[in-house]
Amino acid sequence: MTAPSTFGLSSEARNLHWLLTNLVEEVPGILSVAVVSSDGLLLLSSDPGRNAEAREAREERPTGPKGSAADLATIVSGIGSLTIGAAKLMDGGTVKQTMVAMDEGSLFVMSISDGSLLGVHGSPDCDMSVVAYHMALFVGRAGHVLTPELRIELRKSLETESTGSAR
Repeated sequence: MTAPSTFGLSSEARNLHWLLTNLVEEVPGILSVAVVSSDGLLLLSSDPGRNAEAREAREERPTGPKGSAADLATIVSGIGSLTIGAAKLMDGGTVKQTMVAMDEGSLFVMSISDGSLLGVHGSPDCDMSVVAYHMALFVGRAGHVLTPELRIELRKSLETESTGSAR
């Protein structure tokens, strides 16, 4: 996790960390995950290195977007904005999920609540239906607790960790 220590966080924030950890550890082929607020800020992310199985299977290939969890958050936010705009232009209603299939992996973006997004980077051999199913479970469990207050708390915990690790 980007913020492995959940000391001092509310029970809702700790539960969200736990849900994200379970998503990454229990679903084969997930390389990295980001929860992004409606304004594109990273709220919570996985550590691609935690998924040792995927890392061993793809030793020669990168395990996530180049750079940091912030890069995945930027990609997720951009794709989310693009698909929301497309849905408006096509009178398609709300966007529930977007999937991008690539030669070397997959990217899934799913709406959580109030514009927040869950983004998952999957390996080329991930079972897309299994990843989508577990993402939907995460969204169902996390959507009702991801309140504005919790978003602020998660954002502050990331900022605190960034400041602490820069020392």
